[in-house]
Amino acid sequence: MNIELRQLRYFVAVAEENHFGRAAVRLHMTQPPLSQTIQSLEAALGTQLFVRTKRSVALTPAGFALLPEARRILQQAGALPDLVRRAASGESGLLSLSFVSTADYSILPPLLREFRERYPQVHIELREATTDVQLEDLTQGRIDAGLLIPPLPDKARAELDYLTVLSEPLVLAAPKGLPSLRGKSVANLKAVADMPLIIFPRRIAPAFHDAIVGCFRDAGLTPHIGQEAIQMQTIIGLVSAGMGIALVPQSVSNLKRPGVEYKPLSGKTVTIETGLAWRRDNMSPVLRTFLELLRKKR
Repeated sequence: MNIELRQLRYFVAVAEENHFGRAAVRLHMTQPPLSQTIQSLEAALGTQLFVRTKRSVALTPAGFALLPEARRILQQAGALPDLVRRAASGESGLLSLSFVSTADYSILPPLLREFRERYPQVHIELREATTDVQLEDLTQGRIDAGLLIPPLPDKARAELDYLTVLSEPLVLAAPKGLPSLRGKSVANLKAVADMPLIIFPRRIAPAFHDAIVGCFRDAGLTPHIGQEAIQMQTIIGLVSAGMGIALVPQSVSNLKRPGVEYKPLSGKTVTIETGLAWRRDNMSPVLRTFLELLRKKR
């Protein structure tokens, strides 16, 4: 059975006009080919769609059942050109995006908000993941892009492109009310050197881990690592519980927890970078529009 859109369009016109002559005028054609088309549709379906008299046309039960479906099919067919155009231009489709937990307190919320406002037809699939997991997912093609902490390993650089999104200083997160920090607008690490350090494992984010340890070494200190955690909210939760101190990107100070205070560090400013990585061979139009927005915000 082969049914054409033209046949459905003619059927709907006759059903709405209840008259072959008026339907023919509406369709800018003569009545005989219209009647022939309806007859061929009835033959293809194996049932009569209209009860015909010399003066009127009425739908049969089969015709009544077909009418809403025919309208739906025609509406969907009419929307196809715009649907294809939007998909080709990156205005609709799917974007699979991973992010490190630190991005959730800085660039991610406003970036997603603006992207969704501009491209409401794009479905964004979000996954929170550490940098090492993101790199594996990217190389295996399981995600389109990832907000992560560089640098990229040499092996990954052969397949991935990278764009810097944010660079921000490290600040101290400490249990509130420490006597050594009372009344201080900035923190000297020597004042909290006896406190255990809560930190990301090095295997998860080597550059981040090394930058934190480097801050202590620059101050002539050796950090005492008390706890390791892979989620920023866990690290801050442990600080809130009085389990130790942490050095975190400045934007993490947006994460308000009872019993935690954030202070800038005295001395040399150490910054942490966050960037977007994606496969160089990913030709997704949605990814292209996301990158365009990201570049404009830099």
